Amino acid sequence: MQNNRAKDYFVTITLIVINVVVFLLETIAGGSENTQVALAFGALYTPYVIENHAFWRLFTAMFLHFGIQHLASNMISLAAVGSFSERYYGHVKYLILYLVSGLCGNLFSLAVHMMQNDPSLSAGASGAICGILGSYIIMALDPKLRRVFPLPRVLFGIALAILPGLTQSGVDGYAHLGGLVSGVILAAFLRRRE
Repeated sequence: MQNNRAKDYFVTITLIVINVVVFLLETIAGGSENTQVALAFGALYTPYVIENHAFWRLFTAMFLHFGIQHLASNMISLAAVGSFSERYYGHVKYLILYLVSGLCGNLFSLAVHMMQNDPSLSAGASGAICGILGSYIIMALDPKLRRVFPLPRVLFGIALAILPGLTQSGVDGYAHLGGLVSGVILAAFLRRRE
């Protein structure tokens, strides 16, 4: 039974392992909260992306975290919301949903910080995780899952996850919002294609 469960969620488990390994490498390299280490590992930093055309940072930033609390909260959230979403969409669609939501979240964050002339440094898996949260809206609209995921409860849970990021400093709420919106759109498309 345990092996079947691990098999069902192997993409979620793999993503968690990758994030933890990258965090350990950051720590060995000088600390996950060290700005220079974050930049060297590919954190999202507006001037580097624009001036150096380092668009790959939109991807690498998804796997970096600032401190153990940041990593732990994101990985606990990923484990909680990722497993059911992975079973519902399947491994490949779930991975696409995760990665594209993370990229879109970082892209939206970059666009807003460019408009605000804010050379912000950001990283973390939360944009991608918010995309997975967005997929729950589509699951809540599935007649077979309405009892398990009533839409009001899903929306309330999403609000609890998103609102603090829009009001607290030091949290990239724009990445969360961009990831959430792209996750809903992409999840609807992936579900319809099934």
